[in-house]
Amino acid sequence: MCAAPIKTKVFRPTDTARRHALEGVVLASFSQRLAAFLIDFVFIALLVGVASIPSVITEGAKTGHYDLHINPFHGWALLSLPLYFGLVTYWGKGRSIGKRLVRIRVVSLSHEHFSLWHSIERSLGYGASALEGGFGFLQYFIHPNRQTVHDRIAETIVIAEPKPADAQTEPSAVAEAAAPSEPPRP
Repeated sequence: MCAAPIKTKVFRPTDTARRHALEGVVLASFSQRLAAFLIDFVFIALLVGVASIPSVITEGAKTGHYDLHINPFHGWALLSLPLYFGLVTYWGKGRSIGKRLVRIRVVSLSHEHFSLWHSIERSLGYGASALEGGFGFLQYFIHPNRQTVHDRIAETIVIAEPKPADAQTEPSAVAEAAAPSEPPRP
């Protein structure tokens, strides 16, 4: 039984020279984007947990009860999401820790340089994507260029990064690798 070929989605430009320069670039899959988000979210939870330890110790010394609760919708935990995604994506030139691990990158549709404003705007757009039960994230499946709400807000797309040049093999390298290193023994 022959498997059906997998269709790779590519970016289709709509107007600017920058968009035309991105034409044909391979877009990141939903599973890549989800994996990167989950990796980043776990990393943020660990950071917030570690940052909460001093207050737990201080409170525990007063009450005698040491209890660590991480509420993602309270105080620093709520602020940590846009700070992390905004700053780390900016410093990583379109890649957060999770995106780097799954080999995807955020790129601007309007500028070659991924600015701090794009990063912050996109990270705040995660809130808009989460509204209405996360439908903004699921719009990936209905948008022709696989943009979610936060991508459209910041005018970005998420692309799959090509494999590093050293991992790609040329035909001559394949032939050399296939050649025996020693002559066969009689």
